[in-house]
Amino acid sequence: MLTAQLPTVEINPVSDPAAVVIWLHGLGADGHDFEPIVPELRLPADLPVRFVFPHAPEMPVTAFGGQRARAWFDFGSSGGVDLPGLRKSVRQVHDLIQNEIDNGVSAERILLAGFSQGGVLALHTALYYSKSLAGVLALSTFLADVEDLDSPKAVKNRQTPILMCHGQQDPVLPMALGKSAYDTLQGAGYSVEWREYPMGHEVCIEEIQEISRWLQSVLRACTLV
Repeated sequence: MLTAQLPTVEINPVSDPAAVVIWLHGLGADGHDFEPIVPELRLPADLPVRFVFPHAPEMPVTAFGGQRARAWFDFGSSGGVDLPGLRKSVRQVHDLIQNEIDNGVSAERILLAGFSQGGVLALHTALYYSKSLAGVLALSTFLADVEDLDSPKAVKNRQTPILMCHGQQDPVLPMALGKSAYDTLQGAGYSVEWREYPMGHEVCIEEIQEISRWLQSVLRACTLV
């Protein structure tokens, strides 16, 4: 199915969704990457959640020697982020959010999740989105750009719950990058939690269990509004 010009993998509940999670994959992966996590979350039947896993477009990636891969923005070998490319992807995620709103789910019941490069995009999209969102799940990631956190456009999601998780032995994005992002967000007054695990650039069962707990708490709260 094409949603806002991005192909997506979608998992729908039996009943009408109480909330929607838009989950953004990492560099070189695709929307199927986190599809298997849905049953592992063991969300209760009385909390029907729709999951949307978009595929990033293919592009030449500097970090891969110019080879084409699915990416939300170009990623240099030194870790530099292509900000114009990031902003283009932000607009595409805006379209995904709007698609859900048009289908009857309010922005306050839409949560963004992302791993690695997808986490950069999830954070950047949510922090500056014009409407309040349900929450942000940022896994093994970092903040690409922080100079506008005090701008008026960042006010809407100042109280949006954020959960950041990171591996202590991450060789791709060192944990210090994630912890720095957490410290920055916390210092700016955001409602952010931090969890770290003895793992690399991946997810583990303990992390999945914590994600499930946090998702249930956040999504139940937003569906009661």
